[in-house]
Amino acid sequence: VQLVESGGGLVQAGGSLRLSCAASGFTFDAIAIGWFRQAPGKEREGVSCVRSDAGNIYYAGSVKGRFTISSDNAKNTVYLRMNSLKPEDTAVYYCAADPRPWRCDPGTGRLSTGYDYWGQGTQVTVSS
Repeated sequence: VQLVESGGGLVQAGGSLRLSCAASGFTFDAIAIGWFRQAPGKEREGVSCVRSDAGNIYYAGSVKGRFTISSDNAKNTVYLRMNSLKPEDTAVYYCAADPRPWRCDPGTGRLSTGYDYWGQGTQVTVSS
């Protein structure tokens, strides 16, 4: 199983970026895929996830309305479109996957970092 993120970079506040996560070694039939981020000196936090079999989607309150998660199952790729970026969005963004699709459950109000497979991360820096 391999996850490879791309699309990070430096952007001014108010700008946009689209992150991509290319997955190999498994299919998107019934999994949870999430985006997480970790800023310097802070714990890793869940940003968004999608449950591939049911289509459930979760967003953290801090990104709701600005970020959009989507997937292209034919390409085994998940995207995170980030609009209206703020300096506080600066972090290393990680893609993660888990074979237990219920690991993405919007009803819990949070996204646990306990996913089985992780990418190497991509840096997003938002300047003010």
